[in-house]
Amino acid sequence: MAITYQSPIKFNNFSPISPSYPISNNFTNLKFRFCPSPVSSKTHTHITIPEPEPVFTSVKSFAPATIANLGPGFDFLGCAVDGIGDFITLKIDPNVRPGQLLISNINGDNGRLTKDPLNNCAGIAAFCVMKMLNVQSVGLSISLEKGLPLGSGLGSSAASAAAAAVAVNEIFGRKLSVDQLVLAGLESETKVSGYHADNIAPSIMGGFVLVRSYDPLELIPLKFPYDKDLFFVLVNPEFEAPTKKMRAALPPEVTMSHHIWNCSQAGALVAAILQGDSRGLGKALSSDKIVEPRRGPLIPGMEGVKKAALEAGAFGCTISGAGPTLVAVTDEEEKGREIGERMVEAFMKEGNLKALAMVKKLDRVGARLVSSNLR
Repeated sequence: MAITYQSPIKFNNFSPISPSYPISNNFTNLKFRFCPSPVSSKTHTHITIPEPEPVFTSVKSFAPATIANLGPGFDFLGCAVDGIGDFITLKIDPNVRPGQLLISNINGDNGRLTKDPLNNCAGIAAFCVMKMLNVQSVGLSISLEKGLPLGSGLGSSAASAAAAAVAVNEIFGRKLSVDQLVLAGLESETKVSGYHADNIAPSIMGGFVLVRSYDPLELIPLKFPYDKDLFFVLVNPEFEAPTKKMRAALPPEVTMSHHIWNCSQAGALVAAILQGDSRGLGKALSSDKIVEPRRGPLIPGMEGVKKAALEAGAFGCTISGAGPTLVAVTDEEEKGREIGERMVEAFMKEGNLKALAMVKKLDRVGARLVSSNLR
């Protein structure tokens, strides 16, 4: 069976990513089309993929939360956060028709997510990977454990998609590379929250990721030095900010002065990441003049919470993704806890919202296999 792919993905080679999956550099001139996609394609390359045999009867995978945008990097910068995310348990299921996918169970969503695999972020990504692998002889069932709140600005849909894509790839012997998994996850994001890779790419790849281009999709991993300290203070209020609603608040046009300012801040942000400069990272992250001014007023108390974070010693503070979670940056864990306390207090005082604070490190690995059972 021939599968036609669309939209190539290209990685720059200067920085390694997750050791779990090799980066394929053989796709630079290929156009991939595996699922319906808004990305245009000028040429097509047909690739015949023999159906692989399952290696495991079941696997469990994990994918981390992510911080998208990072202030001035709207839709092109993001990073993975250690210690929080979603789990997927995937198994070969004789009760599911060959080539089909069943979502058997979802926990942690308060019954809000659909089990229809064609309308569920995990199901869409898993099914795309099945199509890429040409899976026809066995049926699969998925159990999703949500560790991230919906509409939180922590890449909830991307974590589910990333964990599902990795799980399907693992159960069939890890035949696909990171680039192909990102494309599958991006297809899920397109249908659920919009065509943007700044959550799904770091959730799969780990670390910081720059989206250099969407057509073709080109991703640049940015390596934050291992010997430098970086902590994210994540404060999530009891308030939901759906991505589509928050994207609708964005301006259709921007002034040249704001464009120049945000470009310079994004460049400074990338430089700070590569240099391991957490103070410079925070300063740039805190300087968005295009997106934050539109979204901030939609999050009760946001301006006061950001002010409280900076007064408590944070290097910078902004909205994580579409919000309502706010992220502050520091280089000391204990200082991060103090900043989080001040931010929680400010959310109640300024926005009348209860909030939860967490201090997390950078996740450098990305989505990965947690456990497996051999056939």
